[in-house]
Amino acid sequence: MAAFKNIGIISRPRRVDVSTIVPPLKKWIEAKGLGAQYDQETATSLGNEAVGKTREALAAESDLLLVLGGDGTLLAAAREAAPQGIPILPINLGSLGFLTSFTLEEMYPALEETLAGHLIASERVMLQAALIREGKALDDQRVLNEVVINKGALARMIEVKLSIDQDFVCRYRADGLIVATPTGSTAYSLSAGGPIVHPNVESIIVTPICPHTLSDRPLVVGDKCCVETNLVGPADSVYLTLDGQKGVQMQSGDRVRIFRAKERLKLIQPQQKSYYEILRSKLKWGEA
Repeated sequence: MAAFKNIGIISRPRRVDVSTIVPPLKKWIEAKGLGAQYDQETATSLGNEAVGKTREALAAESDLLLVLGGDGTLLAAAREAAPQGIPILPINLGSLGFLTSFTLEEMYPALEETLAGHLIASERVMLQAALIREGKALDDQRVLNEVVINKGALARMIEVKLSIDQDFVCRYRADGLIVATPTGSTAYSLSAGGPIVHPNVESIIVTPICPHTLSDRPLVVGDKCCVETNLVGPADSVYLTLDGQKGVQMQSGDRVRIFRAKERLKLIQPQQKSYYEILRSKLKWGEA
């Protein structure tokens, strides 16, 4: 237990009644002689006297983040945990949950095993994405799943020029383009027809969304590459979306430079569940 002194709790209160989960959880943690704090979102469900911290401050003061929610909650927490080098223990309160693979019933046993040092965190590659306009970086963010360039619902097809390590690859005419990590290969990229890539494969996946040319297929490259996209032609209602959460409207000529981030996310996963077992369960492989 010496490795963990403070545990931060991050949740999405709107999804479940967090007020019934967090108070006994906090008492349980403190009974172990550890500190327990939570974010401002969690505090909103615990009454007027509860005071939470910003997620950035919470991660800076914690040795472990306990994330209660779905994959979206984990993606938001990952941006704060990775720079601090602290692991995330994810508890699935959502529906699908490829990343949050512990159930609520498994929460306390998983905490016991983690505190005892029996559960080891796997390291997940993250991507760094910079939006560049007229030679200046307007936005620079880390993502765990994917970087997406996509058009609005009523906008016409967009054109994106793709280069890898400054070598021109092709021009995509499509509804959009997804650049994903292996972890993100089971998210939006999978829905767009991209491949499932094991998290240990050092790669970046480029998947067009509804391409105009049927021969435009997903592309898998090494994660030491620098992937660059250039939005050419009209850019009405085109957005850059990071991990499905942060969106920025783009302009014609904007470039997005994507490469492997220095930080990796430490993600604690059940030892008794293999990656393939999780795939079978979530994707219902083999069911009639």
